[in-house]
Amino acid sequence: MNATKSYLLLFISIIFLGSCASTQKIAALKPEPDDASPLLYDNVPSFISLPIKIKLKDIENQTNKLMTGLIYEDNNIEDDDYTVKVWKLAPITLSNENGKIKTILPLKATVNYRYGINKLGISLMDTREFNFNGVITLISDVSLTNWKLNTNTQLKSLDWKESPTINIAGKSIAITYLINPAVKLFKSKIEKSIDENIKKAMDFKPNVIDALEKICTPSQMSADYDSWLRIVPTELYTTDAQILKENITMNMGLKCTIETLVGHQPENKFDRNKLVLKPVASIPDKITANIVAVSTYKDASAVMVKNFQGKEFGSGSKKVTVQNVALWHKNGKMVIALDLLGSVNGTIYLSGFPQYNEATKEIFFDQLDYALDTKSTLLRTANWLASGLILKKIQESCRYSIKPNLDEGKENMLKYMKNYSPTPGVFINGSMNDIEFKKVQLTNKAIIAFLSVTGAVSVNVDGLK
Repeated sequence: MNATKSYLLLFISIIFLGSCASTQKIAALKPEPDDASPLLYDNVPSFISLPIKIKLKDIENQTNKLMTGLIYEDNNIEDDDYTVKVWKLAPITLSNENGKIKTILPLKATVNYRYGINKLGISLMDTREFNFNGVITLISDVSLTNWKLNTNTQLKSLDWKESPTINIAGKSIAITYLINPAVKLFKSKIEKSIDENIKKAMDFKPNVIDALEKICTPSQMSADYDSWLRIVPTELYTTDAQILKENITMNMGLKCTIETLVGHQPENKFDRNKLVLKPVASIPDKITANIVAVSTYKDASAVMVKNFQGKEFGSGSKKVTVQNVALWHKNGKMVIALDLLGSVNGTIYLSGFPQYNEATKEIFFDQLDYALDTKSTLLRTANWLASGLILKKIQESCRYSIKPNLDEGKENMLKYMKNYSPTPGVFINGSMNDIEFKKVQLTNKAIIAFLSVTGAVSVNVDGLK
C-alpha cells in the first residue's frame, strides 16, 4: 500500500515538474505610451441641403385660425359722418397668382351713416345702419426674414354682393358710394392684418429648431459596438422664399460637424440659442457629410479581444492563447499588447501603422512586428513564437472592423430619410450613397477614422398643426 502511494506521488511530481518545465515566462519591456493630452482632431464641417416645401393650404389654415371675427373698427362718426365695422365672414382662401399669394377674404360690413342738413344752426340729421356683404381680393409678395415668412399685401379689388340704398327727399340713393371712400381708410388695416397673421402663422423657427434638436440628440448606432452618432449644427442658411404651384419653397442649408463615438452616450452639444439664420443667394442641392468615427483605445481593445477568442497560436505542444488586448499610441505607431497563456505566459508587444482595407472595411496594422525588446526576449526564451508564420497569424486577428459601424450608421441615417416626421405636419425624405473612408489619424487617446457620404434630402410641410 505504501509502495503504491509512493509511485502515485512520484507520478504526480513528474507531471507537475514537467508542466512547470514546459511553461516559459517572458518579461519584455513595455513601450510606454506617449504622454496623455486632450483628444484633439481635425473635423471637416459637413453641409446638408434642406429644400423646404410648405403648402399654401397650411398657411391658409394657420392664418384662418389666427384671423377671426372683427378685423376693422372705426367708431368715430364726427370726422366723416359714418362708423364702420368689418368682420371676416367666412374662411379666407390662398392661391398662387403669377408667383404671388392671392387672398380672397369674404367680409361683412356694418355702416352707420349720418345724413341730413346742418345749416344756420338748424340740424336735421339722422343715422341709419346698413349691413352688406362683399369679397376683398388681395395680392401679396413673399419673403423670408428672421425665421418668419413675410408678405407685403396690397388690396386689389373690393366687390360688394349687394348695393343697399336709402331714401332721401324721395330719392333712392345707393349707399355703396359712401362706403367705398371708407375702404381707403380700412384697406391698410386689412392689408396689415393679413401680413401680421401670416407672419404669426409662419413663424417656423420653433418647428425647425425642435426638429433639429431631436435629430441632433446623440443616437445609438450599434449596441454591440456601443457606438453613437452625434450631429452638432453650427450655422443655418436660407435662400429667399418663392411660390411654385401651390407651395412656398425655399432652400435651407445646415453647416454642422458629424461624429460617431464609441463608448458611453456622448453629451448633447446642440445649442438652440446659437443658431442664426443667414440669408444666401443659393445653396448646393446635396448632402456633403464628413463623418469622424472616434474609437478610444480601450474600446478598440475590447473589440479585438473578441477576434482572439477561441484561437490558439503555435504548433504541436507549443501553443498560446491571447487572454487580453491593450492598445496605445507611441511615436506615430500603434502598440498592441497581448497577454498570453499557454506554453508561454506573459505579455508581448507588437507595433505597426494603422491602415484601412476598403474591401473588408477594416482597420489593420501594416508593417506589424514585435517591439524591439519583445523580439529579443522571444529569441532567447521562445524563439518558436518569434517566427514570422505565427506573427502573420496573430496579425490576422489584429484587426478592427468598422463595417458594422458603417452599415448601421447608414441605416440609422436612412431612418431620417424615409418620411421621417420630427414634428406633426413636417416630413423628411431623402437618399444617401455608401459611406466612403478617407483616412486614419492617431491621437494619444483614440483611433480617428475620417469618412464621407453624399446624398440628398428634402423637407415637406403638409398638415402643419
